[in-house]
Amino acid sequence: MSADRSNGVVRIGNASGFYGDRFAAVREMLEGGELDYLTGDYLAELTMLILGRDRLKDPKTGYAKTFLRQMEDCLGLAVDKGVRIVTNAGGLNPHGLAVALRELADRLGVSADVAFVDGDDLVDRASELDLGTPLTANAYLGAFGIKSALDAGAEIVVTGRVTDASLTVGPAAAHFGWGFDDLDALAGAVVAGHVIECGAQATGGNYSFFTEIPQMGRLGFPIAEVAADGSSVITKHAGTGGAVTVGTVTAQLLYEIGGPRYLGPDVTTRLDTVTLASDGTDRVSISGVRGEAPPETVKVSLNHLAGVRNEITLILTGLDVEAKAELFQQQFVDALPTQPDDLSWDLSRLDRPDAETEEQASALLRCVARDADAKKVGRAFSATAVELALASYPGFTMTAPPGNGTPYGVFEPGYVDAAAVDHTVALSTGVVAHIEPSPLRAPVTVDEPDPVTTGSISTGEWGPTASAPLGVIAGARSGDKGGSANIGVWVPNPDHFTWLDHTLDVALLKQLLPEVADLTVHRYRLPNLSAVNFVIEGVLGRGVADNVRFDPQAKGMGEWLRSRPVPVPLSFITSTDRSE
Repeated sequence: MSADRSNGVVRIGNASGFYGDRFAAVREMLEGGELDYLTGDYLAELTMLILGRDRLKDPKTGYAKTFLRQMEDCLGLAVDKGVRIVTNAGGLNPHGLAVALRELADRLGVSADVAFVDGDDLVDRASELDLGTPLTANAYLGAFGIKSALDAGAEIVVTGRVTDASLTVGPAAAHFGWGFDDLDALAGAVVAGHVIECGAQATGGNYSFFTEIPQMGRLGFPIAEVAADGSSVITKHAGTGGAVTVGTVTAQLLYEIGGPRYLGPDVTTRLDTVTLASDGTDRVSISGVRGEAPPETVKVSLNHLAGVRNEITLILTGLDVEAKAELFQQQFVDALPTQPDDLSWDLSRLDRPDAETEEQASALLRCVARDADAKKVGRAFSATAVELALASYPGFTMTAPPGNGTPYGVFEPGYVDAAAVDHTVALSTGVVAHIEPSPLRAPVTVDEPDPVTTGSISTGEWGPTASAPLGVIAGARSGDKGGSANIGVWVPNPDHFTWLDHTLDVALLKQLLPEVADLTVHRYRLPNLSAVNFVIEGVLGRGVADNVRFDPQAKGMGEWLRSRPVPVPLSFITSTDRSE
C-alpha cells in the first residue's frame, strides 16, 4: 500500500459531460464554491470521428476548441483560486491544445504550468497493431499519466483519449499517493469518476423521475469528495439547481455499462460491490467498492470513414398512407439516375384517425442512401424526389429541400496489449516521462450473463396486480456503446427489487421492445443498486455515426421500456415512497 498523504478529502468537480455542454459551467463551478480540481470530459466515440475529420482538413486542429475559449474566460480565475484543471479536451491533438493554452496564458499575463498526456494516438501504427487502416485509432489510457503530471506541479493537465473516469482518478491518486496496488481505492475513484463524468446527469438531468427534481431549469454540475480509501460523497455547489440523490447517482452508475466488472486500464471495478447511502441534502455516499487487477489489454477506439450519406423525408397525410408510401417508393427507385449501394426505407405511422390537426393526421416516410461515391447520393439523389412533386401521391410534401450528402463513419472497438502503448507525459520543462502499464495486469474474468428467464410473470407472491407502465415503479437509463446499447433498470424502493429481479428477464424485455426481439440480449444483476442491466448487441449497427435508427444513441430506449405496461402489484402502485 502506498503512503497516505491524506488530509480529509479531495474535492473534484466536473464542468463538462460532452463537447457542446454548457459553456458557462466552468465559471459557475469555479465561482460556486470550494474545489481542489475541476475536470472536463469532451470526448465520445462520435466526437473522435468529428475531430478526425477536422484534422484531415487542418493538422493543427483535432482538439475541443470550446475548452480553449472557456480558458480564455476563466484561466486567471482558476489560478487565483488554486483550482487545478484536468481535461481530455486535447482529443486527437493534446500537444496542440497545450501549446495554445501556453500562448493564451502569455497573452493573459497568467502564470500557469501546462502539461499534456500523450501516446493514445495509434493511427500511424494501426496496421502494425492489426487495427486496419482507420481514420482515428486511440487507446483508452489510464490515470497514472495524469497523476505524474500533477505530481510534477502541473496546474493544467490536457489529455487525449483517456477513460472518462481517469479524469477523477488521476487527481485522487496524486492527492493520496496511490499506486497500482491500491486496487480498492482506485476502483472507488473510478465509480466516483463515472458518476460525475456526464455532468448534470448526476444532478437530475435525463432522470426518469425528473418531476421530483427541484430547479430543473438550470442544473448544477456534480462534485466528488474522494477520501483516502477511495470512498466518496457526490454533491454539488449549494444553491445550484437540481438534486443529488441515491436515485440520480444510481441512474448515472447504470449509464453505458455492461456486466458487474467495469474494465479499465488501471483497475477492474466491481460495480456489484457499490453501496450508496444518503449523507444529507444533496449528498450521497459511495462506499464498499472493490477492485481487481486490470486486463492485459487496453481498448482502442477505431473510427473509419465509410462513405457519404443522404436522406429525404416525405409527409403522408390522411387516408391510404401505406399505399401512398408504396407508390412513392416505387416511383423514386425507378427514377433514380444511379442506384446507391444501400437504400433503406422507414415509415413512421405517427398519424391517427379523425385527427384534429393536419400534423396529427400525417405519417413520415424516410429514405436514407449510403454509398462510397458521393455523386450517387448527392443532390441528384434528393432532387429526384422533388421531380416527383406533381406526379406522385396526393398531398406530396417534403420536410426539407434537396441537399448534398454528408460523410459518415463507423466505429468499432479494438484491443492491444497494454505494453504496446507508449503512455507519456510532457511537462512544461520539456521533460517527457514514460508511464508503464500496471504490473498487476491479468486475464479478464468474464461476467456470465444471468441465465434466469422465467418467460412469465409470477403474481402470487405479491398479491393482486394491475396493468400499469413499468415506469410507475422503476427508473431506467440507457445509452450507446458502439453498435450495442444498454438499459439499466432500477427500483427506487429496495423492497421492490425481488419482484423486478423475478419479473424483468430477457424474454419479457424482448416482448416489451419488439425492435430487439431478434437480437442477442444479455442480462446482469446488480442487487446492491436494486437494478438489472441489459446489453443489447447490434441494435445500433456500426455505431452512432453509421446507423439511421430513430434514436441512434439509444438515449430514449429506457424511457420507451418504462412506458410499456406490465402487471404491477397493486401494493406497489399505492406505495409511492421513494425515500432515500
